[in-house]
Amino acid sequence: VQLQASGGGLVQAGVSLGLSCAASGRTFSNYAMGWFRRAPGKEREFVATISWSGSSTYYADSVKGRFTISRDNARNTAYLQMNSLRPEDTAVYYCAARSRWSGPSSPYNYWGQGTLVTVSS
Repeated sequence: VQLQASGGGLVQAGVSLGLSCAASGRTFSNYAMGWFRRAPGKEREFVATISWSGSSTYYADSVKGRFTISRDNARNTAYLQMNSLRPEDTAVYYCAARSRWSGPSSPYNYWGQGTLVTVSS
């Protein structure tokens, strides 16, 4: 499956921003989706994940209550709604996919190219 992330930009702290991840090539509902980010000078970190059906989600503590992951299988798209953005949310955000039949600790096999989110104070 090919993934294309979009929606990044430069915003001020406190505002909201939504990211999209468009999938193509394979049946989207066969994949659980995740969002990750890499801040300048730091390693990539997990942000959120959603099951293939959308019925189950999980978040990193740093974004819980502020970010919402969702998906629309009819549109082959996953989303990350980011509210109350903080300067420490500045990062390149990546969407990723893994088989719906793989375990929760399995690696993500497919990655998008990333979209930059910059939050100014």
